[in-house]
Amino acid sequence: MPVLSIKDLKISFHSRNGIIRAVNNVSFDLFPGEMLGIIGESGSGKSVTCHALLGLLPKPPAVIDHGQAIFKGANLLNLSNQELRKIRGKEISIIFQNPMSALNPYLRIVDQLAEPLILHERISLKLAMPRLIQSLDEVGIPNPETRIFDYPHQFSGGMLQRIMIAMALITKPKILIADEPTTALDVTIQKQILDLIKARCSELGTAAIFISHDLSVVSELCDRVGVMYAGQLIELAPTADLFRNPQHPYTKALRDSIPSLTGQRQQLYSIKGSPPNPLNRAEGCPFAPRCEYVIQQCRFEKNELRDVNKTHQTACIRHKELSLTREVM
Repeated sequence: MPVLSIKDLKISFHSRNGIIRAVNNVSFDLFPGEMLGIIGESGSGKSVTCHALLGLLPKPPAVIDHGQAIFKGANLLNLSNQELRKIRGKEISIIFQNPMSALNPYLRIVDQLAEPLILHERISLKLAMPRLIQSLDEVGIPNPETRIFDYPHQFSGGMLQRIMIAMALITKPKILIADEPTTALDVTIQKQILDLIKARCSELGTAAIFISHDLSVVSELCDRVGVMYAGQLIELAPTADLFRNPQHPYTKALRDSIPSLTGQRQQLYSIKGSPPNPLNRAEGCPFAPRCEYVIQQCRFEKNELRDVNKTHQTACIRHKELSLTREVM
C-alpha cells in the first residue's frame, strides 16, 4: 500500500509569452520506507512536481490543471492552505537545495528548529529544548547545547544542511522530500550528508523522494528511480535494473554520460541538441528530436509509461526491439 500516490499530474505556468507545460501526466507511487529518486536535466519538472504536493508553487502563475496526490485518503492538491499547514512540516517535510537561503538569517537556529514542534505539537520552547539539542547531536553538530543559540551565518554550508535535515525530521514525518540537498557542497561533505539522510530515514521509517541530476548519487542512495524529461516521467524502475538495463534512449544517454570507473581514458558521451521549448510542445515522445533511435511513429504516438515487467516501466514505444543494456558501475 503506497504512502503517497500521484496520478496524472499536470501543471502549467501562465506567462506573458504563453502557457508553459511544466509537468504533463506524471504518475508514480511512493511506498513506506522507500527511497525514490527523481532524476533528469534542469527544467525537466522534478522540483515543480514535488513542490506542488505541499502548495509551494506561486499561484499565479502556476496552475494545477489536473491530477491527484493521494496521502492518507486525501488529495493534497485540493486542500486549502490552512489544511496543508497541518501536513507541511509534520507529515511531509522538505529539505531545500540551498540552506543559505532556506534559513532566516535574522533568527537563531533554536527559534527556527523549534518552529515545527511549537506549531504542530503545541509545546513551549522550554519543553522542546531537549529534543532540539538531541536532533542537532544526531546530525553531527558539535557542541549542540551552545551552537543551537548561534545564527545561520556562523555555520558552514555543510553544517547548515545538517541543521535543515534535523529540522525536516524532528517531527518524524511520513514523507521527506529532498530537493537536490547536496548541490552546493563539496564531494566529501556530499557523501556525509547523503549517508546522514539515508540513516535517519531508515531509523524513522520515513519514505523519501530524492530529487537530483547526479546519477552517481542516485545509484547509491535510492531503491527506485524515475527519469523525467520535458515534464514527463519516461522511465521508472528499481535502481540496479534502471542502470544495467535501461529501456528508454534518454536513460541510456544519461547513463553513458557518467565517466567510467575502470580508469580507462574515454570520450564522454554528450546528448545532441537541446530540450524542447516548453511553450511549443509537439505531440509524441518529447525526446524524439534528440533520439538516435527515432522513427516516424515516435513523433506522433501518445507518450505514456508501458510495462516492461512487473517493476519496470518505460515510455519508449520501441523498447522491445532496442538493445540498450550495458553493464556499468
